[in-house]
Amino acid sequence: MKTVAFVPIKLNNERLPGKNLKKFSDGTPLVQVILDKLVALKGECIDEVYCYCSQEEITGYLPEGVQWLQRPTFLDDKYCKGRAIYEEFVKTIEADVYVLCHATTPFTSTEHIKECIQAVQSGNYKSAFAGQKIQTFIWKDGKPFNFDLSNPPRTQDMEAYYLEIPTPYVFTKESFAETHARSNINPYIAECDAVECVDVDNADDFELADAVYGFIKNKYGMN
Repeated sequence: MKTVAFVPIKLNNERLPGKNLKKFSDGTPLVQVILDKLVALKGECIDEVYCYCSQEEITGYLPEGVQWLQRPTFLDDKYCKGRAIYEEFVKTIEADVYVLCHATTPFTSTEHIKECIQAVQSGNYKSAFAGQKIQTFIWKDGKPFNFDLSNPPRTQDMEAYYLEIPTPYVFTKESFAETHARSNINPYIAECDAVECVDVDNADDFELADAVYGFIKNKYGMN
């Protein structure tokens, strides 16, 4: 079962220009963190790792074991949706299982990435992703959404919701043909903690990510 991982990269980001190449305090580029984790899984549950970027400049930031695949420049348009990027990659690279990860969520653990991959490789699931379990009071349009205001439950007794984390999404070729999406119904969900959910969109996010990066590296090593 051929399993291919890919990380889409755009260098002309609007909210935080050059965010994927921004360096943490130790000089490590943001994009390298997730790529290192995927390379660590090569030979175990991943066969090939690609960086999917339109500009050759990215090759100077890729760790050994990562292949650069040049993508069409129309995918860099600010109005381009993620689905178009995934469609183009799947059309170009043949595989049985695809592992989509994003540089902007660098802290999903290697263990949870592997957990999602193996869930799909087992044949028991068509897709998998990492998610943060939410059991708290949610409001919508000025009204309680998931609880009775006159009789609020204990949070641990509330129905659980899951927030998707952009790393990883794992799906079979057949699943993508069915939905043209990175997930299918009844996915496997690897439950992650708040640290793994850090997502870099703007400058403040990167400052937070840099602090988290330093903490994880100093205490545990980056895995």
